[in-house]
Amino acid sequence: MDSQVVTFLISCPDNKGLVAKITNFFYSKGFNILSCQQYVNAIENMYFMRIRLNAEGTKISKSDLETKFLELAKPLGFKWSVNYGDKKLNVAILVSHASHCLYDILERQREGDLDCTVKMVISNHEKLRPIAEMFNVPYYYLPVTKDTKEKQEEEIINLLNDNKVDLIVMARYMQILSSSFINKFPEKIINIHHSFLPAFQGANPYKRAYERGVKLIGATAHYATEDLDEGPIIEQAVERVTHDCTPQTLKRIGADVERLVLAKAIKCHIQNQIIVSKNRAVVFPESGE
Repeated sequence: MDSQVVTFLISCPDNKGLVAKITNFFYSKGFNILSCQQYVNAIENMYFMRIRLNAEGTKISKSDLETKFLELAKPLGFKWSVNYGDKKLNVAILVSHASHCLYDILERQREGDLDCTVKMVISNHEKLRPIAEMFNVPYYYLPVTKDTKEKQEEEIINLLNDNKVDLIVMARYMQILSSSFINKFPEKIINIHHSFLPAFQGANPYKRAYERGVKLIGATAHYATEDLDEGPIIEQAVERVTHDCTPQTLKRIGADVERLVLAKAIKCHIQNQIIVSKNRAVVFPESGE
C-alpha cells in the first residue's frame, strides 16, 4: 500500500466486542494502530470510532482491504469511510463582500496549518479579487440576481466539477444556495454563520444581538443543508461582551470569532475528524496528525 497513514470512520449500533473485532481485523492485516478514538451515544445506542493506522510494511491493496473490511462491516451494520491520506483535498471558497474569513483561510493554507489545495475563489462580486490574486488563487466573478440564480449555480457547479473540488467553504457568501445545489454536495459544504446558532438566524444578527442586549456573541460553522442555518454543527465559539458594545463593535469582535471557528471546522473536515449522524456532527479531537 502506497499511503502510510489510513483513517477509518465507523458508526454502527452499539454492541459488545466491537473494539476487539475492529482492532483484531486491522492487526490481522498487518496494520499498527496509531490512535483509536471512540464515542458511544447511549441515548440512541450508537457507536462511533475514528481509527488511524500505520500501513507501513503491509502488503494488502486498497481494494482488498475494503473488500475484506466489508465482510466485517456488513453483518454489524457499519456505516464507514476510509481515507488513505495520499492526496490533499481540493477546496473552493465562496465569498461576497467580507474579506476576513477569506484572507484567514488563504493565509493558514499558505502557512501549512490547513493541509489542502485551494483551487479557486468564487464570488458574486469583484471586491475580493485582489486578495485571491495576492495568494495566486484563481478568482471567478459570477454575479447573480433573482432571475439568473439557477444559471449562476450551474456555472458554479461546472467549475467545482471541472476542478474536482472536494470541499466547498462558504466564507461569508451572502447567498442562499438552492436545495438542488446543496444536495449535489452532501456534507461537503461548510458555512460560517455569524451568530451562536440557534440564536439570531438569518441576516444581520449583530444588530438583533445589540437590540437584545446580549452578553455573549459567537459564531457557528456547520454543514449546509436544505434547512437554512440548521445543518450539523461542527464548531462553535463565543466571546463575552458588555452593554457598551455597539452593533459595529459586536461585528468587529464577531469577525475574530468567525475566523477561528471556520478555520477549525475546515481543519476537522480535512483531517477526517467528523462523522455525521442524523443532524448531529460527532467531532473527534485532533490526535497528533
